[in-house]
Amino acid sequence: MKKLNELVTCDLDIPILGVATDSRNVKPGYLFIATKGFYVDHFDFIEDAIQRGAVAVVATRGGDFSVPIIVVSDIDYELISICEKFYDVRSEEFSFIGITGTDGKTTTAIITRNLLNKYFPTAYIGTNGLYCGEDIYSISNTTPCVEELYHLFSVAKKHKCKVIVMEVSSEAMLHHRVDSILFDAIGYTNITEDHLNVHETIENYRKCKFRLSSLLKDGAVVFSNGDDESCQLLTVNCKINFGVNSCNDCVISDIKECKDSVLFTVIYHHNTYLFSSHFFGLYNVYNVVLAWLLSSRFGISLERLCKDVSTLPQVLGRREIFHDVRGFDILLDYAHTENAISNLLQSLSSYRNVIVVTGAAGGREKEKRPRIGDLLFRYSDFIVFTMDDPRYEDPKEIVDDLIGNHQEKNYVFIANRQEAISYSIAKAKKGDVVAIIGKGRDNYMAIYDRREPYCDYDVIMKFLHL
Repeated sequence: MKKLNELVTCDLDIPILGVATDSRNVKPGYLFIATKGFYVDHFDFIEDAIQRGAVAVVATRGGDFSVPIIVVSDIDYELISICEKFYDVRSEEFSFIGITGTDGKTTTAIITRNLLNKYFPTAYIGTNGLYCGEDIYSISNTTPCVEELYHLFSVAKKHKCKVIVMEVSSEAMLHHRVDSILFDAIGYTNITEDHLNVHETIENYRKCKFRLSSLLKDGAVVFSNGDDESCQLLTVNCKINFGVNSCNDCVISDIKECKDSVLFTVIYHHNTYLFSSHFFGLYNVYNVVLAWLLSSRFGISLERLCKDVSTLPQVLGRREIFHDVRGFDILLDYAHTENAISNLLQSLSSYRNVIVVTGAAGGREKEKRPRIGDLLFRYSDFIVFTMDDPRYEDPKEIVDDLIGNHQEKNYVFIANRQEAISYSIAKAKKGDVVAIIGKGRDNYMAIYDRREPYCDYDVIMKFLHL
């Protein structure tokens, strides 16, 4: 708890129990900070915040309200200052690695964190939550709002973490959630068409991603996927490209998938490194190499980190494989973009049959659905269509969009996702794989404006009796 006059310049010593910029998150005793968002002006929600228990408000203008309003000229600056004081933490206390891109952020960020955590306490913030030590905390978004970020920083500080590896989403950049942070290293996985319901054009989306590279400390480095057409457009002096193309600064070659590992070679600074990794698929080779490069910024030798890669555990919800005693595999993955689905399904060609359980999110880019459907029919032997965060849309209509003009009959529609998974597992035979994709280890199903408890992983564990 802090007093109001400890957080912002005023004469009021009102006890403050929490800080929020979204009135829906306000609880009794909270300070409401009425920032101006990309879509809304939170000043319009002051009354709602007061009804929920706000005891004071910080805003850029005054008004006739039942609680004190502190008027400031730069509310974004005040938000950072208030969060630093309330949570007793500053971003300058940490070294930051920022990872952005359309696909691969979570895998790359967690691999990076796990590599660095072998040498000193390192935190991870992203889609899978907050990792500190052995503890995992749930968070609201891939890159949370400013006040939640500072709360997470305070948790990392208590765990004595000095480095934080963060996934940075395009929405976070759009809403300036990380503008108070200067990064020691930044990684770009790839940039393909996504979130155009928000950004409208690929150019806007790309520009939003590229803005992250302006938030660099002196001497920082940007590692970028040099094989990706969009990443090639990023122009910063401190950029190092990696990829299979021989013109890259860091060149990947001789990729060979064995039964239990992926072997490949990397040539960097005229030195050759031989990797053995448990992360299958070409896309994961990119993720591993980016994590390796990012980790090397902290004084650990590249050779040592190369050896560490072979010891890393799976990333939860990302190509997570479970072996059934009946001789088939169940694969859990977050893949939901065209690029991610294509890469994942093509990497499963060694299986006898590929059975896919999937849907598409409601309230998102409808024009992408037929293209995703094309990929599913091309690379799957059987598809079990089901719901995937339908929100306000009818799951059957979403699936109709996915099916498009396809006349094939190698699919069924089962709205209930748990029943869809049950059906697919019952259908699987020895040598098959059941790929349950789209949600990874998300712990909710978005229906209308609700987040109802649900997790693919829990359903899989139930059927495996684990």
